[in-house]
Amino acid sequence: MSKIPGAVFPRVLDKELPLAVRSEGVWIEGDDGKRYLDASGGAVVVNVGHGRKEIADAVFAQLRTLSYVHPTMFTSPSLEQLSQALAARTPAGLDRFYFMSSGSEAVESAIKLARQIHLARGNPERQVLISRWKSYHGLTMGALAAAGRTSFRLPFYPMLHDAVHIPPPYCLRCAYGLSYPECRLRCALALDETIQNIGPAAVSAFIGETVSGATLAVYPPPPGYWPLVRQICDRHGVLLILDEVMCGMGRTGRWFAAEHYEVAPDLMTLGKGLSGGTLALSAVATSTAHMETIRNNGGSFVHGGTFSHNAVACAAGLAAMGILERERLVERAASLGEKLGEALMNRLGASPWVADIRGLGMMWGIEIVKDRETLQPFARAEKVTERIWKALFEEGVIVYKSVAMAGTDGDGLVVAPPFVITEEQIHLAADKLAGAIDRVLSSTSE
Repeated sequence: MSKIPGAVFPRVLDKELPLAVRSEGVWIEGDDGKRYLDASGGAVVVNVGHGRKEIADAVFAQLRTLSYVHPTMFTSPSLEQLSQALAARTPAGLDRFYFMSSGSEAVESAIKLARQIHLARGNPERQVLISRWKSYHGLTMGALAAAGRTSFRLPFYPMLHDAVHIPPPYCLRCAYGLSYPECRLRCALALDETIQNIGPAAVSAFIGETVSGATLAVYPPPPGYWPLVRQICDRHGVLLILDEVMCGMGRTGRWFAAEHYEVAPDLMTLGKGLSGGTLALSAVATSTAHMETIRNNGGSFVHGGTFSHNAVACAAGLAAMGILERERLVERAASLGEKLGEALMNRLGASPWVADIRGLGMMWGIEIVKDRETLQPFARAEKVTERIWKALFEEGVIVYKSVAMAGTDGDGLVVAPPFVITEEQIHLAADKLAGAIDRVLSSTSE
């Protein structure tokens, strides 16, 4: 293998990456002039579209007036204003925001915050975190312990202070071999069973992606799942953490995916689209009541970071929220998202290799199988997802990879474009995707 040029330690080590030089709307352009339709918003990040001048102007103005203050010494106008703007949109009771840089940091913050809430309440024995298999919560050590994606966890498993994991709400491949609604939401009842087996007095929190993201190729839970989970957590004094790093900020056609299920968590993590996909910005949302519990019983949240509560990143977030509001892009994600789902179903629904197409708003997943009738997956060694992704990328369309939803096998793709995409561009992406699947898998089956 040839030496990788330059001085960068890149994210991928098995290929040389093209050089991107500019982006606008739904397009990314390489230094060779080739244009790519970004049908996944990168890693399901870009919601308001690439190259938004409003965000650039807001960041420039912030840098010229107040570039950096330490969050233990000062607050800032952009920090205060973004918090107020979010409080007007988040589920009931979530009115306090602790800002960090990445989704992983937000998850780590939420796990630590839940623990400290219990300490402040005089319940030091509550320390166990419960999570779900086939989940993704980040790659820092605490977030990785919560995550349920085997390939990411395995190299570092001896180093993890692991969470307890239960099956996810994944009806296509139900862990219990049941069917909804006759199952009576067995996957949610597993939480109650697990809490009781551990001992309710030992459990701190339950964390889950409100809508499962890349690890399950987008899987909205069945109706009733989250209300039942909320009841179980309340019954046992367990805090509920919803991870909306990927599915929040309008992605599902609501400001936050929790709105689809009429559930309010104790803590909620945000990231990715929080800044429109520009500067590194994430947050944990919680309530004044939880914050006051800590303040009245210990003084402060034992956490932080050099770039937490950052004024420049918050300026980007405030500008991104302004765009979502003014251009009614969340409503657009809902209405045009239905057309996205229809286009994918029309072009891929009859494919012998497509087992399922599912999603909400501008967040859709396609699960690819070897046998549609039995749901037999391709072996992971065949790298089906990677081959389809490469074929599509070469044609100038970008989607997001999802693998290993069927044990350690399984293949899927995520389509989650910026909300500014047009109907014509949606059909272009769907056509190209259908063609790539047919070309790659027709040659595989010969």
